[in-house]
Amino acid sequence: MGILTWIVLGLIAGVLAKFIMPGRDPGGIIVTIVLGIVGAVVGGFLSTLIGFGDVSGFDIRSIAIAVVGAIILLAIYRAVRR
Repeated sequence: MGILTWIVLGLIAGVLAKFIMPGRDPGGIIVTIVLGIVGAVVGGFLSTLIGFGDVSGFDIRSIAIAVVGAIILLAIYRAVRR
């Protein structure tokens, strides 16, 4: 998957994760995008280890995996910031 696709997928995952876990987080949209991109990578890595597959394209399964990874990272980010 190309870097532009990772960025777009990360943006979508970050926005969806923020929608699922609303709250005031420092950093705004930039942190949301970064958490989404890193969440896509982490979600792909974890789902590959578990056996669900990886983030291989721009489809519903890949978005779901990326969103779960972004939610995990957002929860960790909030725990560390407090």
